[in-house]
Amino acid sequence: MTRYVKPLSELGMHDVEIVGGKNSSLGEMISNLNDLGVTVPGGFATTAEAYRDFLAQGGLADRINAVLDDLDVDNIDDLRKAGSQIRSWIIDTELSEELMRDVKTAFEEMSGGADIAVAVRSSATAEDLPDASFAGQQETFLNVRGLDNVIEALHLVFASLFNDRAIAYRVHQGFDHAQVALSAGVQLMVRSDIGSSGVMFTLDTESGFRDAVFITSSYGLGETVVQGAVNPDEFYIYKPALANGNHPILRKNLGGKAIKMVYSDDKAAGKTVDTVDVDEADSLRFSITDEDVIELARMAVTIEKHYERPMDIEWGKDGNDGKLYILQARPETVQSRSGRSIQRFTLKGRSDVISSGRSIGQKIGRGKARVINDVSEMNRVAAGDVLVSDMTDPDWEPVMKRAAAIVTNRGGRTCHAAIIARELGIPAVVGCGDATHEISDGAEVTVSCAEGDEGFIYAGLLDFEETQIELDGLPELPVKIMMNVGNPDRAFDFASIPNRGVGLARLEFIINRMIGVHPQALLEYDKQAPDVKQAIDEQMAGYNEPVSFFVEKLAEGVASIAAAFAPEPVIVRMSDFKSNEYANLIGGDRYEPDEENPMLGFRGAARYVSDDFRPCFDLECAAIKRVRNDMGLKNVQVMIPFVRTVEQGKDVIDILETNGLKRGEDGLKVVMMSELPTNALLADQYLDHFDGMSIGSNDMTQLALGLDRDSALIADIFDERDDAVLALLKLTIDACKARGKYVGICGQGPSDHPDLARWLLDQGIESMSLNPDTVVQTWLFLAGESV
Repeated sequence: MTRYVKPLSELGMHDVEIVGGKNSSLGEMISNLNDLGVTVPGGFATTAEAYRDFLAQGGLADRINAVLDDLDVDNIDDLRKAGSQIRSWIIDTELSEELMRDVKTAFEEMSGGADIAVAVRSSATAEDLPDASFAGQQETFLNVRGLDNVIEALHLVFASLFNDRAIAYRVHQGFDHAQVALSAGVQLMVRSDIGSSGVMFTLDTESGFRDAVFITSSYGLGETVVQGAVNPDEFYIYKPALANGNHPILRKNLGGKAIKMVYSDDKAAGKTVDTVDVDEADSLRFSITDEDVIELARMAVTIEKHYERPMDIEWGKDGNDGKLYILQARPETVQSRSGRSIQRFTLKGRSDVISSGRSIGQKIGRGKARVINDVSEMNRVAAGDVLVSDMTDPDWEPVMKRAAAIVTNRGGRTCHAAIIARELGIPAVVGCGDATHEISDGAEVTVSCAEGDEGFIYAGLLDFEETQIELDGLPELPVKIMMNVGNPDRAFDFASIPNRGVGLARLEFIINRMIGVHPQALLEYDKQAPDVKQAIDEQMAGYNEPVSFFVEKLAEGVASIAAAFAPEPVIVRMSDFKSNEYANLIGGDRYEPDEENPMLGFRGAARYVSDDFRPCFDLECAAIKRVRNDMGLKNVQVMIPFVRTVEQGKDVIDILETNGLKRGEDGLKVVMMSELPTNALLADQYLDHFDGMSIGSNDMTQLALGLDRDSALIADIFDERDDAVLALLKLTIDACKARGKYVGICGQGPSDHPDLARWLLDQGIESMSLNPDTVVQTWLFLAGESV
């Protein structure tokens, strides 16, 4: 150890002023977490003193400060000119003999005379702080071999403190240029070029949900993921399940993974890495195994526990030894700082979807599209424009803050551009694939990130509503306010709204959104026509075989909702597709009848007890059993829809038990929908077999008044507040209360009609399950406050 060079193994978090945030964090993990299963490659770091002494040569620091003192970083041309001038001064200034001697000694000790490959990374004394990430602001050099190349890379790292993006970012974050020094970290390379790599966060990056680890992964070196050049695989892991020894993987999304970065063979050209295409067969598989995902999540939780804050972590899997390594760890800087209020954005209309991708930020932005081909065109972006590009890069940070929204062809949720967009509070849709082709330069567009994992670019300037919810200001109510949640993508977000659980999670929504194939077509995959098989293969890419694909994906959807709201109950309604809706699924037209009125036909419990559909229902049961037993989410309860007779209800209970879902066992409750007049009139008999009832006010109104709720001709008569409907609702409520059983309502009525919600409250209903966007308004109405 010298004043200019320190081994990583002898550093810790107290050394930020000496070697910067990144290198001090590496040392902290090597010193404290190795015995806990967190493996970090070793190396050494140059010190801030070495950097400052370098800048003291020939008055270099004074010249730099003189340029920066008068610089307007929002003037892109001036910024580019100033950055180029400063970097050329640094490159032209030789490193001192003392620094080169110390680096030579450290490198020779590190290599032991072998031809090793190292990464040379920047580590600024102001970066990786809890309130500013400095993500991607300075340079990284990979697969660097030999002392001369290490010293050259170190020199370039010094210069990168004055990249255009780094200069602008420091100004925007309020950091004094002269107070920031740079350390270069020299670290052994992990052979992820022949393995995999990625980024993980110890919370959900979009909602701030703290009980999840979010992992991205792709083939090759991690720069493609970090830079946003590739659409990676995504994994969500549930921390409590990880701690309890249950299966913790909540959800998996297969990414495109079209390219990967590998070591270059072109030594003559001085290249150290190349970007190559990924074989199609590999792109259709997940880039890491479930076992890798779980091990990475364990490392992430260990790191988070040590640092006592949410973390942003880069990792690599070595293709030679098969081991997983942690390459960097920094504090997460956006969601961990959010307060006790929620901003919610809601579109007031829709138009044609021009493109779609992964959503960043849960907001909505609109403006004129500016299709930018490279960094030289950045000055075309005016305040309020929508920035559209193939991929963004930290170089774009100076203009990103001007944009109303950002849209890219490539990239994932953990790339540098996504991190910066979150810090700036700008909605972004990344990984669209075709955005620069489909969106015309100058066209007016609306970018919505407020509809779940998928973000949409709509034609035109659409109206939207923004509301602020103060979470600490809602009064207590004598009724449980639950939510209707059918989209697992929004579950973490919705769970931040005050609630007592989920009163209605529709399986058919999950099947339609995450599976898209008729279950019978999966059970009889070998009998399908070639075109249907091809469509099924595309849907189930990354999964082993058709039947397990259905069970696993359905379980993922249910588990995502259950984990988000745990320990509050999540009532999952078994599928209630009508025959025409089932027929629209891939392969469905082969198995579904052509009914005159599907609303009153082959649906709900009648399907479950039929010989034709029973095998499909068994798959649904297997998914629920997997969520409750394998993943440990015992807060999941089951609801049976459209039960026409008491005997039919009893038969369904028997089928559930046959499938390992025995009512009362392990706390399992089975409730039924009260949505037919028979359910209300014979409620006491039905309750002999069920643990309660949840009122479906839409179907109850339709059947009480003899209406087709899909017919516009009689829409003016359809009213859930009709006296006949209220009489049936009261029968249901009174019967459940008399038996001491659960009674709630999950229909649209309370969301649409606050006065109906008030009437239900007066009847003593136990819970109301509302659409998430109406929870706060209805809550305040029931509390007697003005809305």
